[in-house]
Amino acid sequence: MKRKFTLSALVAFAIIMSASFVNNVSAQTTAPNLGAATSFAVLGSSTVTNTGPSVVIGDLGVSPGTAVTGFPVPGTVVGTIRTNDAVAIQARTDATAAFNNLVGQACNTNLSGTDLGGLTLVAGVYCFDTSAQLTGTLTLDAQGDSNAVFIFQIRTTLTTASNSSVVVINNGISCNVFFQVGSSATLGSDTSFTGNILALASITLVTGADIEGGRALALNGAVTLDTNTISNNQCTNLPTAATVSVSGRVLSSLRRGVSNAVVHLTNQNGDTQTARTNLFGYYTFNDIPAGETYIFNVYSKRYQFNPQVINLLEDLDGLNFTAQ
Repeated sequence: MKRKFTLSALVAFAIIMSASFVNNVSAQTTAPNLGAATSFAVLGSSTVTNTGPSVVIGDLGVSPGTAVTGFPVPGTVVGTIRTNDAVAIQARTDATAAFNNLVGQACNTNLSGTDLGGLTLVAGVYCFDTSAQLTGTLTLDAQGDSNAVFIFQIRTTLTTASNSSVVVINNGISCNVFFQVGSSATLGSDTSFTGNILALASITLVTGADIEGGRALALNGAVTLDTNTISNNQCTNLPTAATVSVSGRVLSSLRRGVSNAVVHLTNQNGDTQTARTNLFGYYTFNDIPAGETYIFNVYSKRYQFNPQVINLLEDLDGLNFTAQ
């Protein structure tokens, strides 16, 4: 009986120690501080180039290079474009520190040679001795923990096949997903990506690829876009108000109010609301859901207007349109 008790005690002790080890591993997985890079959705080192009507929600910058091509036309930036100014310089410094932080975290699971497609992973640090490939859907299960952090350490390249996706479930936050890429990252056409890519070299998004709730930060190369959407708006604090209002004025090229013009507000699902300007060109939208991105278009029989893309976080007064 004494021998049986001792064996049971050892088994119980082993289970407790195993559980303690797993919890300790999870606790050691921490999101790096992005510092000044936090506000950026796109940050390149040499250049940022774009083809097509790409939309960047967040700041766009380049440093130490100064070349930004394809923004603000035909692409749109809902944020500030910064070309090697003090903010962009600091953002690159902080992004580099974040990259090094990710490299330094202990690997929990080595996935070398395994395609990420079809996997369901919990929080932790996953590493690849060479390149990483995603074909299909990668599911990241936060298991109800909104602070769950997912880190992927990739020694060389990250490549996704067309129509691949990264999905975060069970209360997870996309901003807590990090892909540290030792060389370059390429997202195939129509990839729906989630999380932050910090690449030592370049980042390329092929036609139709999107990054939702994350960033494309290339430390020593270019960021190349082609009809993409990159949004870091899920990584910012949203207002407590459930709805906001938008108002402004529609003006002629002579800056006179245009009456009876129709303003369209369209959300990311394609749902549209309309408002008509009064005699002096003023319009108002009320009870608009906060924390979403909207496209505003103005239609008039006499004038043409450029659309505006706005990420609504609070009441907006003075969204004006001037005829071209």
